[in-house]
Amino acid sequence: MADWKLRAAVRADIEAMAEVRAVVLRADLERLGRYDEHRVRQRLRDGFDAAHTWVIEVGGAFAGCVALRPDGDTRWLEHFYLAPHAQGRGIGSAVLRELLQRCDQAGALVRLNVLQGSAARRLYERHGFTVESEDPVDVFMVRGATAG
Repeated sequence: MADWKLRAAVRADIEAMAEVRAVVLRADLERLGRYDEHRVRQRLRDGFDAAHTWVIEVGGAFAGCVALRPDGDTRWLEHFYLAPHAQGRGIGSAVLRELLQRCDQAGALVRLNVLQGSAARRLYERHGFTVESEDPVDVFMVRGATAG
């Protein structure tokens, strides 16, 4: 697996994060008839909160992002995007393991949503997420805190 790390996101990271989001989601959004060149980027810009967002760096370079937004005793895993060149190398699983460990230590339930038909769903299922509900576009998943 490549050398990776998480660092706190800053406002200057927004455009790189918005771009990786657009690249990663494009095929799924097009398949669902929901791709909009502007909206796909703007949704990340609108939801950006530096206090709960990290940049994923691989070999010291930007490779993606992830957010873990608190909501009471729950954490929402959001904006988890890994650039195509960094996918398939175990980085996404390693990042997810680290974040879930933090949630487990806090005793927090973790929720997320993933697009229908997205390959990312298998990643989340491998890490203990189960389907809570779904609609024609989104699958909402949940994972309880585990001891360990």
